[in-house]
Amino acid sequence: MTPAVTSTPRPSALITGASRGLGAAIARELAPTHDLLLGGRSADSLGKILAELPGATGWPVELTDYPAVATAAAPIRRLDVLVHNAGVADLDTVAESSVQQWRHTLEANVIAVAELTRLLLPALRAANGHVVLINSGAGLRANPGWASYAASKFALRAFGDALRLEEPTLRVTSIHPGRIDTDMQRALIANEGREYRPEEFLRPETVAAAVRNAVETPRDGHPTEIVLRPY
Repeated sequence: MTPAVTSTPRPSALITGASRGLGAAIARELAPTHDLLLGGRSADSLGKILAELPGATGWPVELTDYPAVATAAAPIRRLDVLVHNAGVADLDTVAESSVQQWRHTLEANVIAVAELTRLLLPALRAANGHVVLINSGAGLRANPGWASYAASKFALRAFGDALRLEEPTLRVTSIHPGRIDTDMQRALIANEGREYRPEEFLRPETVAAAVRNAVETPRDGHPTEIVLRPY
């Protein structure tokens, strides 16, 4: 009698902010090896990337709507990879920053990340999973005019460090890229009043490859921090 062949299920990955830019590049990079849940603010925003990656599943939810996030996370029982890519960059000087700007930045870049991670901890533990935090060079140093954004990214790094120590069965990687050639970057450069030169910035595909390399690192290695700068 020929023994039955049992197939091993593919690992799963949830990527937030996957509708465009870096998030979409990460989705393309992980699609050959993972069953994808692609997060976005709305189903409409995810239409293009889902059409490109027909095996993926949309996961539309506003990440700062915590009851909605809890409802969306509840069916996820096992999760191998959680990529926190969604975030905001609302820049201004300390003198010109408002309370609303600080709250909005910290809410999107830190609190929403912490809450989604908390909700998904049982699913991550079930898979001995991997949490990838898309941080920034601003999470390692603060520049003029970037106070609220840098503060949120420093806090995100601290969150990752604490999570790594609290959850020893999980791997937690903070990725600190320099400026990336995305629509968000174009808006930032326009705000700075400079000409946009895409060759000055990292390609989204380059950062996405770093995410894949972190995820594929054998279990005896723990990639804790990856720093990428434009060459």
